[in-house]
Amino acid sequence: MRVDRAPLEDWMREFYFATTIDLGSSGVQCWSVGELMDLLGITAEELRGLTFDDSETYGSPGLREALADRFTKGDPDRVFTTHGSTEAIFLAMSTLLEPGDEMVVVSPGYHSLSSVAASMGCRIVPWRLREEDGFAPDLDALRALIGPRTRLVAVNFPHNPTGVSLTADQYEEFLDIVAGSGAYLVWDGAFTELTYATEPLPEPSLRYDRCVSTGTMSKAYGLPGTRVGWCLGDPKLLKRFLPLRDALTICLSPLTQLFAEHAIRQADLLVSLRRDRARTNLALLADWIAGQEGRVTWTPPAGGCTAYPRFPYVPDADELCRRLGREDSVLLVPGSCFGHRDRARLGFGGPAEEFRTGLERLGRALATSGPRP
Repeated sequence: MRVDRAPLEDWMREFYFATTIDLGSSGVQCWSVGELMDLLGITAEELRGLTFDDSETYGSPGLREALADRFTKGDPDRVFTTHGSTEAIFLAMSTLLEPGDEMVVVSPGYHSLSSVAASMGCRIVPWRLREEDGFAPDLDALRALIGPRTRLVAVNFPHNPTGVSLTADQYEEFLDIVAGSGAYLVWDGAFTELTYATEPLPEPSLRYDRCVSTGTMSKAYGLPGTRVGWCLGDPKLLKRFLPLRDALTICLSPLTQLFAEHAIRQADLLVSLRRDRARTNLALLADWIAGQEGRVTWTPPAGGCTAYPRFPYVPDADELCRRLGREDSVLLVPGSCFGHRDRARLGFGGPAEEFRTGLERLGRALATSGPRP
């Protein structure tokens, strides 16, 4: 298989480590080791006693039990830990699909939800979230796309990059649509914990036995450097991932699993602290957009920590983002990474003062890009 280059990853490679203000990432502010040790009660003795041995293929018992208590009603057999959600997605797509299969995938969306299947020779059918609808999911449109040849449906809610999500009623209808077709479902739940006006959606793999639900420590937990993710699903389905796992990564590090286990055990504390920060930044972003005199339009996100604003007076959003990176040391991801030339992914999960400074610099750049509104 030959996987195409991912524009998002290419952009992040160029600007993520070369800038000082992050307005482009899709996760909350990262924790330091010291902060985690203090918040979660991890002792130096616990770290000193850790042995750098291999761990079990499915993940350490402690981490699987912690994830099971949080997501699968206490059943660790429904948990398979992975190297980030990227490995989880790769395992699911590579195992459940064959060349020539048809897959319906939300669009725009995270690249690996479609690129892995495309590289295998699958037919990709986009379920488009339409700009004119504020990117609201259209379930009638989804229903029309799913047919007898549909092998798999892949979605991400709350959605990256737009921040839209399903209501509780839409969630149930969505699962009924997929279950009625008999297709597999890959549910990218990276932002499950980050909602603002509603409760997080329930775990879909408990509702539909042909569902693989993926998650990560990267987005809501602020621990991307652990490279810990997971698949949740029927044990017989997860068992099918073993041959490919044995050929890829075999197991996870005991050190990162230790931190991940503590984080999941006290997830309410970690997530609430970072969600409160994101909520404050989201209010700041709303005020900032209101003061831009039409230079910025948007649909306020329901979840996650990214917005997907449009810049109607900017002739080239790529050039705007490039100039911000090179001249103002601000990371902003152009919408071309997701198929839109006049938008950008704007992350609001970082430190408040840094976020405010980034918006000020973006505002100055907008004032000198294109005609006045």
